[in-house]
Amino acid sequence: MRHLCDHRKLGRTSEHRLALMRNLVCSLIEHGRIVTTLPKAKEARRFAERCITFGKKAMAAKDPSQALHFRRLAMSALHDKAAVKTLIDTVAPKYATRNGGYTRILRAGFRLGDNGTKAIFELV
Repeated sequence: MRHLCDHRKLGRTSEHRLALMRNLVCSLIEHGRIVTTLPKAKEARRFAERCITFGKKAMAAKDPSQALHFRRLAMSALHDKAAVKTLIDTVAPKYATRNGGYTRILRAGFRLGDNGTKAIFELV
């Protein structure tokens, strides 16, 4: 049974896993679409949706201190100033009226080397 199993470990240490998620989401924000394995895409979806929500809240905040707070939350999640700027300036306004579901995962066959399931991970 999977009770209280929160996330996939992906065969990595916690630091490596966090760096992987940051890199995947920064690439997604920069390019709009990336190709990765299916388990990585499913795990990165959680991270990406949270970051886009931070961007939406930063964009919509009336108080400048609240906007700064959400910008800093996004920065602590991504650790990339350029990605946070792109997130808040271009990505978040697209989803201003959407309540979640900002990303899409499409299966893209199998990798030739090890037959791993490939997936296209993209912004809707």
